[in-house]
Amino acid sequence: MSPLPPAGPTRRLALYTLVVCVLAVAAAVVSFVQGSLLGIVWVLLAGLSSNMTWYYVRRDKLRRAAGPDVSG
Repeated sequence: MSPLPPAGPTRRLALYTLVVCVLAVAAAVVSFVQGSLLGIVWVLLAGLSSNMTWYYVRRDKLRRAAGPDVSG
């Protein structure tokens, strides 16, 4: 049996924002290595998606702690 609960919409959103964060960090590194200041935009996007990831993870954790009867 899996130790994690089934993936709900909040967990999927957290995973998607984590993927965006990792890709934005990689794009920022590549941009800065090539000497482009466009990497600043990628860093800002990485920060935003990182905050979104933490928000969705925390929201999912609080929802699971509240009990199965809380939805929505």
